[in-house]
Amino acid sequence: MLATFAWIFGLMFVLELPDKTTFAAIIMAAKTRPLPVWIGGTLALTLHMGLAVIAGRLMQNIPHTPRDIVVTVLFFAGALYLLLVPEKAEEKGGEEEASHMKTGSFTREASAAFAVLFIGEFGDLTQIQAANFAMKMPGQGLIIFIASSLALSAVIAVGAFSGSFLTRYVPLAKLRIIGGIIFMGFAIFSLISLL
Repeated sequence: MLATFAWIFGLMFVLELPDKTTFAAIIMAAKTRPLPVWIGGTLALTLHMGLAVIAGRLMQNIPHTPRDIVVTVLFFAGALYLLLVPEKAEEKGGEEEASHMKTGSFTREASAAFAVLFIGEFGDLTQIQAANFAMKMPGQGLIIFIASSLALSAVIAVGAFSGSFLTRYVPLAKLRIIGGIIFMGFAIFSLISLL
């Protein structure tokens, strides 16, 4: 159980760190305060993980072959996205998401972070991965939900509290490549299991 938790947490963290979510958190925290950005972002992405786990559980009822074809295509699409979309595009997307943030009350800042990240992250790769975990790991929904939510909360914390340090010293483009290779591995494994 602990190994499952650690695997899911690690994978979700690596997949989300180079995403526009991190850049949006960095920009929102620079315009307001880090704590409400972290709380609002954590709530938004936790809700996303809950929806993803529910979707994955519902997908367990779909016949195996059509379901596995959809999962394989999503993995290939995710891998291509991570490997081919330049890091600058993600930075720009994060800047656009966070561009309307203004300093205000704690509740207003947290609510704005929630809204920006909740809307901006629908259909994200980590949602697809959480749904896939829930679909392929029956009975593990709670572990998937908790590990995924904590991983995404950690990414928001990194962006909100140490964003300038992160972008200066950690090559996020390399993390995108690592995430793309992981997704490509999942895609190839899924394709082989279909044959």
